[in-house]
Amino acid sequence: MIQSVVQLRGITKTYRIGREITVNALRGVDLDIRPAEFVAIMGPSGSGKSTLMNVLGCLDVADGGTYVLAGENVGKLSDNQLAGIRNKHVGFVFQTYNLLSRLNAIENVELPLIYGGDRKERRQRALAALEQVGLGDRIHHRPSELSGGQQQRVAIARALLNDPSMILADEPTGNLDSRSSAEVGSSNSITRGPMASARAIATRCC
Repeated sequence: MIQSVVQLRGITKTYRIGREITVNALRGVDLDIRPAEFVAIMGPSGSGKSTLMNVLGCLDVADGGTYVLAGENVGKLSDNQLAGIRNKHVGFVFQTYNLLSRLNAIENVELPLIYGGDRKERRQRALAALEQVGLGDRIHHRPSELSGGQQQRVAIARALLNDPSMILADEPTGNLDSRSSAEVGSSNSITRGPMASARAIATRCC
C-alpha cells in the first residue's frame, strides 16, 4: 500500500472572537493525499479553506487531531521545528507572489536555500528552476520589471526549488488577467483548470 504524503485525522481548529463568539473553522477533518496527486480545496467564503491550508503548511497548529506529513507527526513540534518542516517539505505559491522587491528573480528563488542554510550549488539550482518555468532569460530582472504572470512563475520556481513533498497554491492565478493566467498555466499544471481559483495541493511522485 502506498503511504500518504499527507494524512489528517480528526483535525479541529477553533477561533474565539471576543468573549462570546466561537468559530469552529475545522471540525474533525480527515484527509489523505498520496504521491503524485493534485487536490483542490473548494468551498464558499468562511468554509475553512484558508485555515486548512495554514495547518497543512505548518503555518498554524490544529487544536486537535493528528497531522502526519511525509512520515513526520508535526502536531507536537516547536516553532523552530515547524520552520524546518516548512523549508524541507512544503513549497508555497501565494496569490500575491510574495517576492522581495529589492531582489532580482534568481535571488528571490534562492531564498529557501538561504533560510535553510544550504549553500551547495545554490545559484545553479535556482537557475535550473527558473529555466524550468521558462524564465531563464529574466534571471536578473526585479519584480517591478516583470509582468504579473512572470512574477508568479518566479514564485512557482521558488516553490519547486527544494523538491518539497508538497506544494500549496492559494488561488495561484487569482490576481492575474486571462492572458497572464494562461502564461502561468502553460508553465506548470498546478495553476490550470479548477486549481487556478482554488486552494490547490500537489505532491511529488516519490
